[in-house]
Amino acid sequence: MEFIYEGIISVTWQQIAMYFISILLIWLAVKKGYEPSLLLPMGFGAILVNLPSSGVLNQVLDGAGETSGIIQWLFHVGIEASEALPILLFIGIGAMIDFGPLLSKPVMFLFGAAAQFGIFGAILIAAMLGFDLKDAASIGIIGAADGPTAILVSQILHSDYIGAIAVAAYSYMALVPIVQPFAIKLVTTRKERRIHMEYKPSQVSKSMRIVFPIAVTFIVGFIAPSSVALVGFLMFGNLIRECGVLGSLSETAQNTLTNLITLLLGITISFSMKADAFIRIDTLFIMAIGLIAFILDTIGGVFFAKILNLFLHQKINPMVGAAGISAFPMSSRVVQKLAMEEAPGNVLIMQVAGANVSGQIASVIAGGLVIHLVTGYL
Repeated sequence: MEFIYEGIISVTWQQIAMYFISILLIWLAVKKGYEPSLLLPMGFGAILVNLPSSGVLNQVLDGAGETSGIIQWLFHVGIEASEALPILLFIGIGAMIDFGPLLSKPVMFLFGAAAQFGIFGAILIAAMLGFDLKDAASIGIIGAADGPTAILVSQILHSDYIGAIAVAAYSYMALVPIVQPFAIKLVTTRKERRIHMEYKPSQVSKSMRIVFPIAVTFIVGFIAPSSVALVGFLMFGNLIRECGVLGSLSETAQNTLTNLITLLLGITISFSMKADAFIRIDTLFIMAIGLIAFILDTIGGVFFAKILNLFLHQKINPMVGAAGISAFPMSSRVVQKLAMEEAPGNVLIMQVAGANVSGQIASVIAGGLVIHLVTGYL
């Protein structure tokens, strides 16, 4: 609520709190380098939408009628009405991903699936805390470790907490180098973390690389139709990369398109960070559940690897399972760094890369399944 006295516009304490949160996001982006391409526009956009009578939001002015605000317009066109921005971003993400390590070791698909445990664990926790089903499901998708998926699912399900969900998703993605080593060490021994693995990749032909995104789109389209928008655009971006005849378009998708959409998405999502909707006790619960979701993702992948080791002669380093989350390629780097710290010379990068890209596919499929299940129930 705004209070105007003698022409001076005052602000609420919630707006002041949002200014501090905005500056914190900008500081994390600039000083710490945490997801700067998204946290910086989100932080600055949050300042804009919380300025009194801000021109970035739709409003009615005396003598001028209703005026359109640019951020509110972007939110309506790019997210609310069409979900265009998060979906288009998947073209660029797909163009960046090399599925070669996954195709050479298809067993890595299992790790991507196991590392989605945090989604469903977080949904249960949110529901037990009193969130209704659509909000609990949207909060759980933070565990997808994929910001665009979290935004898209929460928007499609009409969650009231899209701003808090977006902040939590991208904040914890940025904090993967802190969260994952803690979770891994929590459930593994030093001996397990020192396991060496041989990498003997099979040859992946160009034909296989081209067929893969097409085949995945067909399979997902029939099994989980609600995931087609997510998986289809991801696979389309990858097909651009692998077809070999669209080199310049592949580079454009990986760089120009991705950077532009990320920039617009960051400042657009700030529309949901208005003080009256963001400064609530529920936001603290969402941030806490999001952290738990990331930890459960990591633990789920690690425990799956440990279960497999009960039946395998050649043991799998359980940390490979942790890389099955969708935070690509950050999780791969984090696990490889931890492996080198535990046992210098222990190179797991190809195995963890395979698990990591499988997590990218699994997270968007999980997002589509959650949409399908929740909308079917409601």
